[in-house]
Amino acid sequence: MSIINKIMSKSVPVLPKWFAKIFAGPYVAGDNINLALEHVASLNSKGYAATIDILGEHTKNIDIASSVTTNYCDILKKINNMSLDCNLSIKPSHIGLDISRKTAVQNFKKIINIAQIYSNFIRFDMEDSSQTDDTLKIFKKCNSYYSQTGVVIQAYLKRSIKDLEKLANSSFNARICKGIYNENSTISYHDPDEIRDNFIRLVKIMINRDAYVCFATHDLILIEKILSILKSKNIKNDKYEFQVLYGVPMGGKLKELIKQQHKVRVYVPFGSEWYDYSIRRIKENPNIASYVIKNLFKTNSY
Repeated sequence: MSIINKIMSKSVPVLPKWFAKIFAGPYVAGDNINLALEHVASLNSKGYAATIDILGEHTKNIDIASSVTTNYCDILKKINNMSLDCNLSIKPSHIGLDISRKTAVQNFKKIINIAQIYSNFIRFDMEDSSQTDDTLKIFKKCNSYYSQTGVVIQAYLKRSIKDLEKLANSSFNARICKGIYNENSTISYHDPDEIRDNFIRLVKIMINRDAYVCFATHDLILIEKILSILKSKNIKNDKYEFQVLYGVPMGGKLKELIKQQHKVRVYVPFGSEWYDYSIRRIKENPNIASYVIKNLFKTNSY
């Protein structure tokens, strides 16, 4: 399958957009909010929580950043009206960080003001390492304003241990993920085993600090290691959750986790920028080609 993966990762970007949509379809919940919320409702009916992300990043235009901010505010209202188990995951660069940190903070506060009304949760997504410091500063500022916020810590970055040691406490909430960006080896791990080992180190810090930890991974080996830690430390299931990307097959593992009373949250991306998102995902992880082929011949594993 690895040869097919490599061929597809190089060929999909030059295919006609209508054809590329075949590959994008399993991983994007439509190009508008109504379709995305239908998918969220379906996930909820099967026992899964969800988090929504409007596709897009690196907004340079202040009016566009403001429009995206308004869209997120509207989504919070619709989530509440539909009584969905769903929160938001937002990239700082999508709502103004590339313009200025001040712009991003202002727009996050607008979203948080609505989140407070409906008692919903906001996740500050993490992007490449050039924005890590700014993202953490924005998160800490907004978190002091509204506690129902969380951030993302990436296991491939060598700095993450120190970041977590500074941040983690009983009121802290973080999604731990491997990370997808291609970074210099001086600041990041490239070896899969090293990334996996660092992931576990981060998980242990979160557990030891009594923080709420979200395990964002499709790595079945890693999931089994996490389950072993949870069992050995007798961690209650209201202190953690597993998170996965929408559409990625897990061989029945998600249903198994739900059956065992573990919370599972599905990351649901949607929006008009589905094409760029899909191309990035395939370039960053050619193994997605395997998932695409599987999904073309079977129904969604949810």
